[in-house]
Amino acid sequence: VQLQACGGGLVQAGGSLRLSCAASALTFSSYGMGWFRQAPGKEREFVAAISRSRDSTYYADSVTGRFTISRDNAKNTVYLQMNSLKPEDTAVYYCAAASGLYYYYTAKKGDEYTHWGQGTLVTVSS
Repeated sequence: VQLQACGGGLVQAGGSLRLSCAASALTFSSYGMGWFRQAPGKEREFVAAISRSRDSTYYADSVTGRFTISRDNAKNTVYLQMNSLKPEDTAVYYCAAASGLYYYYTAKKGDEYTHWGQGTLVTVSS
C-alpha cells in the first residue's frame, strides 16, 4: 500500500491550497480516509476524515468551515481543499487510510488508521 500526498507549498494568510493523496495497491473504496497534520514541536493532530461512502465527513474544530475533504474512488484519490489559511495551519500534512471500517464511519483517531503517506509541507505566511 502506498499513499502519495502532494500539493503543499508556501501561501499567504487568507490564501488557498488543495492537497491530493493518491493511493495504490489497495481497494480504495474499502478504506476510510483522513488527513492529519503535525506542526513543528507539536504532536500530530487530526484534521479531517471521510467515510467509505463519501457522504460522511468530520472535521477538527480548528478547520471547520475552511477545509473540505473529498474523495474520488475512480481515481483512488482523496483531497483536502484548504481555504482562508492561517499561519497556525503551517504543518506537514499526512494522508492516511483506515481498513475494516463501517461504510458510513469517519475515523478520527490516528490509531484507527493502518496506512500513512509521507507528508506534504504547508507553510502559511502572515
